[in-house]
Amino acid sequence: MASKPREKLTGAIPFTYQVIDGDRVRQVDGGVIDEQLLSIYVNGESLATMMCSPLQLEALTVGFLYNEAVIDSADEIALLQLNRSQAVADVFLTRDEVNLPRRMILTTGCGGGVTGQELSKAFPAIESNYTTTPALILRLMRALQGAARLYNAVRGVHTAVLGDESGLLVSAEDVGRHNAVDKVAGQALLDGIDTADKLLLTSGRISSEMLGKARRMGIPLVASRTAPTSVTVELGEAWGICVVGYVRSGGMRLYTNGWRLGLD
Repeated sequence: MASKPREKLTGAIPFTYQVIDGDRVRQVDGGVIDEQLLSIYVNGESLATMMCSPLQLEALTVGFLYNEAVIDSADEIALLQLNRSQAVADVFLTRDEVNLPRRMILTTGCGGGVTGQELSKAFPAIESNYTTTPALILRLMRALQGAARLYNAVRGVHTAVLGDESGLLVSAEDVGRHNAVDKVAGQALLDGIDTADKLLLTSGRISSEMLGKARRMGIPLVASRTAPTSVTVELGEAWGICVVGYVRSGGMRLYTNGWRLGLD
């Protein structure tokens, strides 16, 4: 069905579709999520090509480099430049020598992304005595829903946020769950926000790769509207991360390290 020209919402493409409700059919001038390829080059060498939403691409690039341990801080980036079509991110570091993971091709599928690290051996347990309350998790999840601008308009994207007792610090949306977390990490680096002892909340399933990104960021609590995987729970126990799922309607499921919520 052909799209009709109308004002475009950044991250979505206007599209006219039909809604079928029982015997009723009505036409709606809405939209569909925009998706594009982004290729990342570091010091002229190809690192990754991924499908993503065309939003916060600099943050996505920086966060991806950080979570893949290519950089440890934004200060290591001498230049980050997107080409005119926003399809290529060229990154030049302050050093010539860089050991890149093998070239990656990442999709937005719910099966998970690809990581260059062996998660089970990548990190020791988090050294943090951070504790909080279920009430804060519920408050931040409501804030996540309010920050989900694209999702609220056309659905079809994931949202991730970084927060603490003061409220939301960073939010990001993307067709990929992993991309949304990378965007949060990158924006925090660009804004000089320390991610240690913060909370990471996501609208999507918590995969082992996503928990690995949270551990890289030093985050002691990860919560989602849906479920963690079995490996996520194992890694949460090993890394001292409190894993919380099904945060909705005043309740939640606690999977690991309940002492961070004041529970045995």
